[in-house]
Amino acid sequence: MFAIFELSVIQWIMVIICTIFIGFTKTGLSSLGILVVTILMYIFPAKASVGILLPMLIVGDLFAVTYYRKNVVWSYLLSLLPWVLAGIVAGYFVLDQVNSDQLKPLIGVLVLALIILHFSRERLGERFNQLLPASLWFTALMGILAGFTTMIGNAAGGVMAIYLLVKGLPKQDFVGTGAWFFLFVNVIKIPFYIYLGLITFETITFNLWLIPTILIGAMIGVRVLKLLPQKTFQVLVLGFAAIGAIRLLFG
Repeated sequence: MFAIFELSVIQWIMVIICTIFIGFTKTGLSSLGILVVTILMYIFPAKASVGILLPMLIVGDLFAVTYYRKNVVWSYLLSLLPWVLAGIVAGYFVLDQVNSDQLKPLIGVLVLALIILHFSRERLGERFNQLLPASLWFTALMGILAGFTTMIGNAAGGVMAIYLLVKGLPKQDFVGTGAWFFLFVNVIKIPFYIYLGLITFETITFNLWLIPTILIGAMIGVRVLKLLPQKTFQVLVLGFAAIGAIRLLFG
């Protein structure tokens, strides 16, 4: 295991920024999640970063479901979950076979695909929704893809955004339903990550030190979400994420 606490000052600053971004991600600015994934893979070995990130996401999930506890559409989650579980199992076998060098380009391709999905949704608007059928096969595809991407890289935010967008949820229900979904799947992933050696006593200790900044990010996110020019902000974040994904592919 790498020396998790032997980070440079710059690396600690980047980690703290990531934890604040995680808080923002869980309270409305979901595009930040892609940026966090790419940044952490430069601070830590790619495979290890997946296990370091998961408990921090769960802290953010707990805050989000508490704040948005009344804003959830359970029927949309229940129809998705069986397919998500299949995707998680598939992702587990991939994680069990690949190393950090192999995982980096895999995550890079995944991040770029999610960015393309996001920009396609933004560009086509309502036309994009009409192109995606609200059928069983679409639910199955989204569920499996969400489970697989969340398992191998904690990067299912873009997939869930597409799925919930098609359902036409109001903003509060969109965020609340997504929050409950990620709390559920992230908790399910814990025993898999422990078995794979991605979550250890050392990583959990590291995570505990960072809980305050995660909560700070979540509280700030709740308060400033309506004041931020969100579309411009997301474009900038996705742009940086794209640079990070390209570096993962060719770095």
